[in-house]
Amino acid sequence: MFRRMSRRNTPSGYRRIDRGWVVSRRMGKPRSAAGRAKVVAERLAVEFPEARCELDHRNAFELLAATILSAQCTDARVNMVTPALFKAYPTPGDLAVADISRVEEFVRSTGFYASKAKNLIGMARALIERFDGEVPRDLDDLVTLPGVGRKTGNVVRSVAFDLPGLPVDTHVGRLSRRLGLTTEDDPVKVEFELNKFLPPAEWGRFSLRLILHGRRTCDARKPKCRDCVLADFCPSANP
Repeated sequence: MFRRMSRRNTPSGYRRIDRGWVVSRRMGKPRSAAGRAKVVAERLAVEFPEARCELDHRNAFELLAATILSAQCTDARVNMVTPALFKAYPTPGDLAVADISRVEEFVRSTGFYASKAKNLIGMARALIERFDGEVPRDLDDLVTLPGVGRKTGNVVRSVAFDLPGLPVDTHVGRLSRRLGLTTEDDPVKVEFELNKFLPPAEWGRFSLRLILHGRRTCDARKPKCRDCVLADFCPSANP
């Protein structure tokens, strides 16, 4: 599970054994939310060193469209839909003049297909009319697009443009509360709380790693606490 690391880069709470690095249960528990966030970031960087967005895309426009479709839908399902959608509408200009009923058929299986089709076409038209057909990089501009809130905007900023942005989805919110990083339920407030604990350059990767950890280990109903690299200091861990 863990990769070998140099002594200089040993994350907090790890010790060396012959086959790599494991969690040391003798580590003192971080007492503050900021301290826990630092250890979470370090350990998840070991567990998911190559964390990447699991929505298939080739450019910022495709990522933006895929993220709009991912609302209340799995990435796996979105990835089944987008190849045909992007083949039919490869650019904002193509999607901006699309027939809405045809777009609805492409995205039907993602749920809420009527509103998603409307948002996709509206987003494409806004890109053409206000941004010269390019996806903007500024969050204030992104959230003016139909179907785009802070989460989607931060996904595009952090993944497509490698800019600071911490997307808060259901996994990030749930894990942040379980780990005692925040008590907030509102995603925007969670985002601002987490932003205080980490350098801006780490926001996007931290979010991706929390999402992956939520999918692989910290399940909403049956968390696998015995397999969790954060269990020794997680306030919600089951023995």
